Amino acid sequence: MAVLIATNLRKELSGSPLFDGVSFKVERRDRLALAGVNGAGKTTLLRTLAGELSLDGGELAFEKGVRVTLHDQRPPATSERPLAEYVLAGTADLAAVEAELRALEAAMAAGEHDERTLRRYADAQTRLEHAGGYDWRDRATAVVRGLGFTTEDLERPLSTFSGGELTRASLARSLAAQPDLLLLDEPTNHLDIESIEWLEELLRTIDAAVILVAHDRWFLEAVTTAVLELEGGRSVFFPGEWHVWRRERAARALHAAKTAERQAEELARLERFVERFRAKATKARQAQSKLKQIEKIRAQQVEAGPGARRTLGFEFLKPKRSGRVVVSLEGVSVRAGERELLRDVDFALERGEHVALVGPNGAGKTTLLETIVGRREPASGRVSLGHGVELAYFSQHEVELDERGSVLDATIGATGLRRPEAQALLGRFLFSGWEVHEKPVVALSGGERRRLALAFVVASGANFLVLDEPTNHLDVESREALEAALEAFPGTVLLVSHDRALLDSVAVRTLAIEDGRVVSYPGGWAEMVRRREAPAAVPVAPPKPKQPKPKPARPRKPVPTPLELLEQEIARGEERVADLERQIAEDWTNVDLLSAHRAARDDLAALLTRWESLFEEAQA
Repeated sequence: MAVLIATNLRKELSGSPLFDGVSFKVERRDRLALAGVNGAGKTTLLRTLAGELSLDGGELAFEKGVRVTLHDQRPPATSERPLAEYVLAGTADLAAVEAELRALEAAMAAGEHDERTLRRYADAQTRLEHAGGYDWRDRATAVVRGLGFTTEDLERPLSTFSGGELTRASLARSLAAQPDLLLLDEPTNHLDIESIEWLEELLRTIDAAVILVAHDRWFLEAVTTAVLELEGGRSVFFPGEWHVWRRERAARALHAAKTAERQAEELARLERFVERFRAKATKARQAQSKLKQIEKIRAQQVEAGPGARRTLGFEFLKPKRSGRVVVSLEGVSVRAGERELLRDVDFALERGEHVALVGPNGAGKTTLLETIVGRREPASGRVSLGHGVELAYFSQHEVELDERGSVLDATIGATGLRRPEAQALLGRFLFSGWEVHEKPVVALSGGERRRLALAFVVASGANFLVLDEPTNHLDVESREALEAALEAFPGTVLLVSHDRALLDSVAVRTLAIEDGRVVSYPGGWAEMVRRREAPAAVPVAPPKPKQPKPKPARPRKPVPTPLELLEQEIARGEERVADLERQIAEDWTNVDLLSAHRAARDDLAALLTRWESLFEEAQA
């Protein structure tokens, strides 16, 4: 039997339909993903299913006795209430059933065996078994730990947790309630990858119907069994996996685009005929016939399709060439208060490398990024930026946004662009129109703030991008646009993200925080996981010696091109500049060193100018 059947649902906002005619069905173990642009009504639909909002039409038919739980993006209010009490409050009905069973058992032990008492006991036992049985407390505790909380956290008051931790607490409460219908709005927000993978496994095995909204592509691929697409106030139900729906949706969009193009060409042809022959008596009847054809085509005219909607415009500027070593860390230790997060960190990033930094929440990823960009000092060790490095930092807290003026003012101030260019940049990031450009930065939503901060990074022209959770609040299409732009970016990237699809596509090397140290793995996320999980290599007996074969003729060494020779000269120049900078750091009063450093930098700048000219000639 279906847990929920929704028929022709309609919801209005300010008298206009947000969605209309939405119909679907979910059964136990179904996991239905809601898809659609921001503002299509996904969160509103979840809240109507939870009973928080009323419908303006349609019908909801729930299975008898169904228990519904909603987790959305609103964290619980801070209070002195302990985490354990808050989470278990979602299971208050289970505690009440258990208490009722104990009271009935005591009554029956005292001799009450009438039909009413026995029926009440059977009903209570059925309700508890329906919710998973007597071990619901153990399952609730397992949920809290699976989402990254410790045993000590259970007794901490809610007021001591961060906003992200409170959102995780809300998710724990929803999962611990053992519902029949679980409604999840962006459940992966504020989860590290380990917790996301734990949640995927839980949702695959849970004995409930699940309806969810998410933008994490690997998560959607792992859990989804059907998709309900909200588009233009209407819905399309697709039974099947998420990637199959996307392929089918792309095919629909392509077909719609071709149909729209054919209709536009036919309309243009008919309109030319009417315009030419409307006034001629010999062609008047034919012109009237063509007008009817025009009206018929316009009545049936197809939109360009769901794939034609606007998305963010990512296109990084061509950066200047930096030195070979972009940043190096030597013996760096990082602390948060008295707690040591990382120790003896040694690594370097070279020009053009795209590197991911991963680790559980609280491991020190953001703190390490802030140390690299110079916003905090290391507890010990040294961080050095290379020659010619121009750095742009994207913080997950949007600290780079100037909140004193309008969106346009902040853009001009942060990028140095002239007003028309700044307006064009804002348009590419979906900030269009005078009212939006003059909107105060302090009034922006979380998603709008992320888009604005990304626009500044894209327009910076920096050759070293340090990005901390850049995909937060971005939809799937925007994440894929950012992914493509980063893959094509010729500069250096250091990326922190919980989006495994982004990590796997962009990174050529992964730095993993493990037990307070940073371990380097070649490749992206999937390659790192494979290497971590690979069994230790089995020793192999050495091969038997073979008879020596005659050596082949030694191949001729290839002659380096002028561009390669110049790059070798540039590398030597960079080493010369770096060596002088080390000497100056030890004795900054030495005038000869300062003069030599100035001359070496000038020589290097001339070499880089020659390299750019040769490179452009080679590309021509």
